[in-house]
Amino acid sequence: MKVWKQLLLCIVVLVAAAAAWILLVPSARQTLAGLGFQWADAATSRQSQAASGGGGRSGPRPAPAVVTEAVGTATINDRLQAIGTGRANATVSVAPYASGRLTELLVESGAHVEAGQVIAKLDSETEEIALERAKIARDDSIAKVERARALRKSNAITQVQVTQTELDLRNAELSVHDAQVALDRRSVVSPLSGIVGILPIEAGNYVTSQSTIATIDDRSNILVDFWVPERFAAAIRIGAQIAATPLADAKQAYSGFVSAIDNRIDEKSRTLWVQAKIANPSDSLKAGMSFQISMAFPGDTYAAVNPLAIMWGADGAFIWGVQDGKVRRVPVRIIQRNTENVLVEGEIAGGDMVITEGVQSVRDGDEVRIADTAGPMPGNAKAPTL
Repeated sequence: MKVWKQLLLCIVVLVAAAAAWILLVPSARQTLAGLGFQWADAATSRQSQAASGGGGRSGPRPAPAVVTEAVGTATINDRLQAIGTGRANATVSVAPYASGRLTELLVESGAHVEAGQVIAKLDSETEEIALERAKIARDDSIAKVERARALRKSNAITQVQVTQTELDLRNAELSVHDAQVALDRRSVVSPLSGIVGILPIEAGNYVTSQSTIATIDDRSNILVDFWVPERFAAAIRIGAQIAATPLADAKQAYSGFVSAIDNRIDEKSRTLWVQAKIANPSDSLKAGMSFQISMAFPGDTYAAVNPLAIMWGADGAFIWGVQDGKVRRVPVRIIQRNTENVLVEGEIAGGDMVITEGVQSVRDGDEVRIADTAGPMPGNAKAPTL
């Protein structure tokens, strides 16, 4: 007999022996099922039904087991953190009106001055002489007017002559005022109240109208300039409260408010320039300091789901939700991916149950059996206990 015929005969004999073992030995099907041969149990069941005359259909497919997790919620865009730079409420570099030799400095660096206070003087002999000359001319004009008015009463002079002397008096008074202004401008005064910086010049130096005598800062309030991302532009309002912490001293915290907002977004950085004002009554803050700026907003709240629940289809992302024991397909739009959850937008709310494991065996509308739940919930939701 040929070899292939012998092999075929051996196979037929082995199959017949196995079938007889399965049919005649009651524990044979359990043994095969334990080894992973589920088909043998099904085949023998069908054979038994055929032998007993039964030809009915098999029962309904059992509900698949899935793992579900509750949907949480998370809020984003509710807090702004930015770095800002402080500057004085007002800063002025004081320079003289005219050239001359600086004869006296009346303030020191770090001193507090009031608006209108004289901080330096220039040589003023020429101006003092001009003022005295103008006063003499004015006094002479006054005497001429008085004599002219007396002569007019006796008709010794005409009214035109009286008017001319009065005009000369007005010009003399203007000359006095002009000389007084020139003399006053030899004194350098502070235009505002504030703190004097380091003096860059000393008495005896020759100065011009371009020379800086002193720099004065009004630090009663500190203005903080900072830049916010474009997504916060619509939420920023004048008067909104801010919290400012100096980077040099994180233990100190100051409160302030938004005092100015720029009228456009910077095209290169896509940020908006915002200015805040912080009260500084104790003068503990200096211009040029850096601050950590914090602002709170209502923010946007979204559903937070486990990343394992996100599925993808031809029309985009979706999740399998479970309601009343049945599966429903919920399309979603992904807003933000985090390390522990994914924020989505769709017909889903906090507390709803979504499938995280077993998604391969479910279809829309199927009944499912909840086998277990995962550990921590995304967002603020808590895992239900079975």
